[in-house]
Amino acid sequence: MKEALYEESAIPVKSALEAKLYMAFHVVSIILFILAGLWLTFSFAYINNLIESGATGATLAIYLIRWFLPPALIVGGGLIAFFLKRRFNVSYDYTFVEDELRVTKVYNGRRRKYLMTLKADQILKIGWCEKDSFERTKRGLGKTKFLTSNKAPAEEKEFIYLLYSSSIAKTLYVLECRRIMLEYLVAAAGRNKLERE
Repeated sequence: MKEALYEESAIPVKSALEAKLYMAFHVVSIILFILAGLWLTFSFAYINNLIESGATGATLAIYLIRWFLPPALIVGGGLIAFFLKRRFNVSYDYTFVEDELRVTKVYNGRRRKYLMTLKADQILKIGWCEKDSFERTKRGLGKTKFLTSNKAPAEEKEFIYLLYSSSIAKTLYVLECRRIMLEYLVAAAGRNKLERE
């Protein structure tokens, strides 16, 4: 096999809108964490006043629950916003090196998370998602993993599928790429793996 290197990214079609949504959730989470921090800072004075007023037992417990419930809810809202932001502006990088495809998930164009390496000799089928072979292959499997954020392919790209067999199970992966990536994968895995219909 001759040496080959090809890199490509599946960027969200509405990346500008998704970047704004990511930033909005990020800012909301920071504001909520700051508000909870300020509330907790004032808590020391509040607890001190309660103790000085002589509140004890059940009365003290009720006052403390009433005081600390709002910041707990604010922190919960901040955590929800923090984790929701990760759903926006997510792209995937594909790097084909010699006989393997490395897939990385990229959050907001900055933070990268390595997902997997797919070896060409473990690819059982390659094809286009708009062909009948995709639905036939999908029917026989429980798992289909989409390695793209888009519902429809971006301009000059297409959805392709790879049926991959690991030591544990067979998995169907969907990628969004240009035809040249498909050609590299077919050349590495073998022409007989390409489903044309």
